[in-house]
Amino acid sequence: MSVLVVAEHLRGQVRDVTFELIAAGRELGGPLAVAVIGADPGALNVNRAGVDDVVHIQVEQAEFENDVYQHALEALIAERRPRVILLGFTVNSLGYGPAVAARLGLGFASDVFAVRPDGGSLIATRAFYGSKVHAELEFPGEKPVMLLLRPTVWPPAEGGGSPRISELRVTIPRSRARHREFVAQPRADVDIGEADFLLAIGRGIGDKENIPTFEQLAEKMGATLAVSRPLVDAGWMPNSRQVGQSGKTVKPKVYLAMGISGAVQHLAGMKASGTIIAVNTDPEAAIFSTAHYGAVADLFEVTEELGKLV
Repeated sequence: MSVLVVAEHLRGQVRDVTFELIAAGRELGGPLAVAVIGADPGALNVNRAGVDDVVHIQVEQAEFENDVYQHALEALIAERRPRVILLGFTVNSLGYGPAVAARLGLGFASDVFAVRPDGGSLIATRAFYGSKVHAELEFPGEKPVMLLLRPTVWPPAEGGGSPRISELRVTIPRSRARHREFVAQPRADVDIGEADFLLAIGRGIGDKENIPTFEQLAEKMGATLAVSRPLVDAGWMPNSRQVGQSGKTVKPKVYLAMGISGAVQHLAGMKASGTIIAVNTDPEAAIFSTAHYGAVADLFEVTEELGKLV
């Protein structure tokens, strides 16, 4: 089935979610095209292994404006008629993707974290009821489908190929939006989303006074300290350290969870980690259903032993 990926970029840089969309598109088989919308689309490199076509759509606006992207994507779909259109589940894509799907009568699903072909159908998996339920949505037949994929689920596509380069000329009505400036978000003390090794602590640590113990252990182990939501809600740690749907989605190589029971919102934010190790005194804790390795043990005893080893 033919797949169209819409590239997302910011201040002249292609965002990682674009390469994740390419990786997901490759899994569906069939020709894969990537559309680049911008004032200078040729300056944005989206060449990755598996990309068959790159379509440049030149517009006046260098940065994202939702109605510009809407008109450009509608024109591209009319010309290419792809079976599947993939966008990131991001603030930008939410600004125009659902409008395109509604206007053109496309199949639609957002926050998708798994997708696969099944005969002549397309199966997309997403969560409902605060991630308490996962459901598969079937899109049968040849009707085009737009999916907004959850970032960090697919590993970014790498390598390069020799895609065909083409241009699509579109007439964009005068934009009702105007990009004025970028306002930098206050810099967090740390970006847990960039860490390769996270030591995450939860309600099981008991008291705020115990946090320094785990800060010291994290430093010794070369890990970055992260927390579950209860510690942020209690005011013990800043939101920049929180893992989960209301915090940060992370994908480190190693995720060591200490005293975290594993609420669905937390699991949704870390289950893509390379190796997950959990320590909890409750053998029925939900975290063990996701962990690759687990220990039913007192986290303070484990912490003491780990401190002796590093």
